Amino acid sequence: MDNQCFDDRMMMNDTLNTQKQITQMYNHYAGECSCPQCKDTLMDVLQDEHDMQYEVYQEMAKRGWYTVQCASENEVECACKKFKEKEKEL
Repeated sequence: MDNQCFDDRMMMNDTLNTQKQITQMYNHYAGECSCPQCKDTLMDVLQDEHDMQYEVYQEMAKRGWYTVQCASENEVECACKKFKEKEKEL
């Protein structure tokens, strides 16, 4: 790929996707940890990674590169109902 094609928007998108993968991995390993001290350390790192992910998201949103559509009240109610039904199944 030509460097000129990999613009700021693409780099930020790549960074955001990488941060999402990193947080998933740290979350997985923190959940599997049997040593309390290791788990605490992983949870601290996980929080730092989430903070970095949010910073990247904010920068993208500020530039109009990442927009989030707000859910309607009806959509929120529907999602809550589905989760409550799933919770009862557990």
